[in-house]
Amino acid sequence: MTPHSRSGSNKEKAIMASSLRKEYAVGGIVVEALKGVDLEVAEREFVAVHGPSGAGKTTLLNIVGGLDRPTAGKISVFGLDLAGHGESFLATFRCVYVGYVFQSYNLISTLTTLENIAFPMQLAKWPDDRVEKRAKELLQLVGLTNRADHFPSQLSGGEMQRAAFARALANDPPLVLVDEPTGNLDLDTGQKIIRVLEGLKGEKTVVVATHDRRILGVATRVLAMYDGRFV
Repeated sequence: MTPHSRSGSNKEKAIMASSLRKEYAVGGIVVEALKGVDLEVAEREFVAVHGPSGAGKTTLLNIVGGLDRPTAGKISVFGLDLAGHGESFLATFRCVYVGYVFQSYNLISTLTTLENIAFPMQLAKWPDDRVEKRAKELLQLVGLTNRADHFPSQLSGGEMQRAAFARALANDPPLVLVDEPTGNLDLDTGQKIIRVLEGLKGEKTVVVATHDRRILGVATRVLAMYDGRFV
């Protein structure tokens, strides 16, 4: 099975994880980031995962998004077995299936806002006219039309976060993963990000790691994580 077709063997469950464990070696010490996590998320469900820093939320998102591999356990997304494939498969999977909004934005500093949004579509080899049309639509969606030609260093934190959302949605992925989207923002700017999230509800499968109780109120299901486990 290849990830290009966006077809999996299980159409009702977007995410199925069983006994996920993840260990890191830090200075000769083994750190357990995930300790046997089970997770099922239905298609178009909006799940918020909350818990203290170091609870394992980002590690879980990275494994679900194919950015990292579990030390043990099973993980499938849209019926695709992520643990059983190599990096080439995972790179294509990420391009086709996943929009990831990182806590640190991860915008490319040498590209303008418009170019950052267009970049995933160019990687996927979309036609140039379609790329330009979609990028401009997304700029308008997140309210950044007047920042199209600005570089990340010329944007505020909230503008960078909105640009990161637009880029994550560029390839119209069925799964959107979001890591602490309002953690570095003031209340008013955070509210703009929450409105973007609300627009995804019922349209995409969304998993958000957050401390923000306003986002917990948007989610259809809230999971608490502590010390590498759901509690």
